[in-house]
Amino acid sequence: MNKSVLVIAPFCLLAASAAFAAGPSVERGKELFGSPALGTSGKSCATCHPGGAKLTEAAGYGEAELKNIINNCISKPLKGNKLAEDSDDLKSLVMYIQSLKPAEK
Repeated sequence: MNKSVLVIAPFCLLAASAAFAAGPSVERGKELFGSPALGTSGKSCATCHPGGAKLTEAAGYGEAELKNIINNCISKPLKGNKLAEDSDDLKSLVMYIQSLKPAEK
C-alpha cells in the first residue's frame, strides 16, 4: 500500500472533524437532525419531521423555547440525553430549525 495514503487519511479525518469544531452552523444542525446518534431509540429528528416537516411555525420561536423543545424531543422520543444549553450541537440544531422559517412576503 502506498505510504502517503496512510499518512494523509488520518489528516483528512481530523480536518473534517475540525470543520464542525469551528462552532455552530446550519449544516451541522441539519446533519444532527438526520442522525439517530442523538438518542438510543434508533430514531432521528427527521423520523418525525422528514425534511423539517411541521417545523415552519417552530422556526419562528425564540432561541430559549426552541432549545427546550429540541431537548424534550431528544430526551423523550429519541431516548437520549439532553444537550447542554451552551453546546454547539444544540445551537446548530436551533440554527437549522430557524432556517426552515418561510420567507416573509
